[in-house]
Amino acid sequence: MKNIILASQSPRRKELLAQAGFSFEIITSDVEEIITHTKPWEIAESLSSQKAEDVFNKVIDKYGEDKADNYLVIGADTIVAIEDRILGKPKDRADAYDMMKLLSGKTHQVYTGVTVVSSGDTKSNIHTFNECTDVTFYEITDDEINEYLDASLEWSDKAGAYGIQATVGAKFVKEIKGDYNNVVGLPIARLYQVLKEIER
Repeated sequence: MKNIILASQSPRRKELLAQAGFSFEIITSDVEEIITHTKPWEIAESLSSQKAEDVFNKVIDKYGEDKADNYLVIGADTIVAIEDRILGKPKDRADAYDMMKLLSGKTHQVYTGVTVVSSGDTKSNIHTFNECTDVTFYEITDDEINEYLDASLEWSDKAGAYGIQATVGAKFVKEIKGDYNNVVGLPIARLYQVLKEIER
């Protein structure tokens, strides 16, 4: 298999890729993200593509086009949405409160867009897909929301104001339909299938 580069500094994506047995290095993208779509899954795919292509260009600059053939870059972007309304990282505590209130007792979607960029015959091959997982929350009281927000600042850097992996917010999750790892940040099983296809 080609040398893998993860175009993300997310510790959760790094952990998932490592747990799946992949060896890889990390090169982060500094591209200015441009949103040109309105649907959450389209935005997730587009942002993952922008990151992956930016880092693959860095690989070409660093190693040259010939040696770049030995590398592939994985870019990913995760978006939380409810009724097609996108919930980003909360601006402040009040914003986080509103998000948790909105998610209470409802089912929302977590989309992760993934792009794998490799090259062959000096031409880039771009494979982009998205995975969707439905997440249902229990009803959450106002007191529970406030206690959660006061317990730690874990909500401050997470889309939708919660995390699902070893976090306080995980206790509100009633049901998951789909890939759990997708909610963490990377649909590792589907990614593995795509990587096998690329290597054929």
